[in-house]
Formats: sequence, structure tokens, C-alpha cells
Amino acid sequence: MNIRLSRRGVAGGLAAAISMKLTGARATNMPSTSRLILLGTGGGPTPKPNRSAPSQAIVVNGATYIVDCGDGVARQMALARLKFSSLRSVLLTHQHSDHNADYGNLLLLGWAADLAKRVDTYGPPPLIEMTRQFLALNEYDIQTRIADEGRPPLKDLIAAHELTSDGLVFQDENVKVTAALVDHPPVNPAFAYRFECPDRSIVISGDTRPSQKLVKLARGADVLVHEVMHLQSLDKLIATESNATTLREHILASHTTTEQVGRLATEAGVKTLVLSHFVPGGFPFIKDQVWHDAVRPYFKGQLIVGRDLLEI
Repeated sequence: MNIRLSRRGVAGGLAAAISMKLTGARATNMPSTSRLILLGTGGGPTPKPNRSAPSQAIVVNGATYIVDCGDGVARQMALARLKFSSLRSVLLTHQHSDHNADYGNLLLLGWAADLAKRVDTYGPPPLIEMTRQFLALNEYDIQTRIADEGRPPLKDLIAAHELTSDGLVFQDENVKVTAALVDHPPVNPAFAYRFECPDRSIVISGDTRPSQKLVKLARGADVLVHEVMHLQSLDKLIATESNATTLREHILASHTTTEQVGRLATEAGVKTLVLSHFVPGGFPFIKDQVWHDAVRPYFKGQLIVGRDLLEI
């Protein structure tokens, strides 16, 4: 499996080196039809200095498919050197702000750059109404740019589709995408997605506690990108909160611990497990080695500790 960074930098280079050292992964010169880029790997709605909000890009034959649109996703695409004109589809796993805050902004800013073709968007309700209201909110800017810059109407480029159940989402000449309902109370519905690419299968968990539907969706997958929570660090983080007990119960009921994600990936028989959507994802800072060591006893396959703009 080819692992590289979409931008150069000391921190990014160290991240790639750590991931390859920890997993025994070897960079190769073998061509890969698909690209998986972790645009953002932080968990939770608050902005973080060391990780962007959740988002993944899957690129096949030059077409880009975005899963989740956390804060700053358009800038992360630019840093990854992905052209907005390559956008084919945008998928939201669920309606939490760290996953949907820049849904509309991605489309608007992409359109202000070079996006001029239809983009199909998918996600739970109220995706259609969200799209309509976002366009209304930005009507003045949109109309100004249409008049002054000769751009096509943005509304004609967005086709929103709402998902409420498991099954096939869409299939085109590049990918086949299937959804599974996962458990992320109190948000319902929440989805995981499986991409069948020409060369491999990639599963994005979204936010979920351990889910048998996700195990089924990820069965035998080449890559599983899964959210992860470091319980000991989380306990330290919320210890001073007045509602610490209630908050802890809520988080445990809707997310996946390091042990649980390792066991789930093993049960599903995935080849490569990529950790992302880290909780805590900012303070306290947790070293990559800590994440790795907390998962490794429960998963023996290739294990990658995700980092923003890491390409796998």
C-alpha cells in the first residue's frame, strides 16, 4: 500500500514516517487507481490547532468524492492540491456540525474557483432543505458572481439526495458506494459508507459505537477508516466538568474506544485499519505511539495512525 503526504512539511513527514514505522508499511512505486486522502482527522465540533475537522477524499480516475465536510474542508482540498472541478459527489455520514458545517461552503467556494459541473450530494435529512437554505443565505453573493463573473447558477450544479436506510447509494464508472446505518445516538440516521474502487475497497465509519452493521459493511475491506476514542485521556479531559458523569456516559454510548475499534476491525477481517476522528483530538495532545499501542493488541493487520493530509 502506498502511503504519502499531499503536502510537504516536517510535521507531515514525521507523521508518515511514524505510521510506516509502526505498521511496517512500505512505500512502493506500484500504480494505484484510487487515492485516499485524510483531509481532516480531529473529532468533535471545536476547532483544534493540530487537526482539522473530519473529512476524507477518495479520488478515482481524477474524480473526487468527499465524505464529510467539517470546518475548513475547502482549504484542506486546496492544500491537498485537489481541484474543485474534480468534485463528483459529496456524502455526509450524519448531521453533526463537525461533519456538516462546511457542506454548503465547500460547494460555494468550489464554484467560486473552477467548479462548473453538477455535484451529487448524499446524506440524511434534512439535506435537501439545508441545501435550499444555504443557497438562500448566500443569494446576494451568488447572484453578484453570476452577473460579474459569468458563472453558471450554483443551484443548477447541486443535486441533493436524502438517505434514510441501508443499501446502494450510487454507482458510476469509477465507484460503487453502499451505506449502512450505524449507531450514533442520539443522532439518527447516521451512516457508514463503503467505496468499491477498481483496485480496492474503502470503508468510512462515520461516528458510531461498535456496530454489527458496520462489521458487515466492512467485511474483508482493504481499508477501514474508523473513529477512535482514548478513554483514559478523555477521562482526564472531562474530570473538571460539572456534568462529567453524564458527559462520559453519552460519549461511551455513541463512540468507539481504542480496544473496541481494534476488535471490530479484526472481526470484520479488514486488511488496513486507519485511525481518525480522534477524541480527544486537540488537548490533551496524544502522541501517535500512544494511539498505536492502545489499538495494536486487538488488531494485527496494517495499522495507520491518521494525520491531516496523509494519503494512503
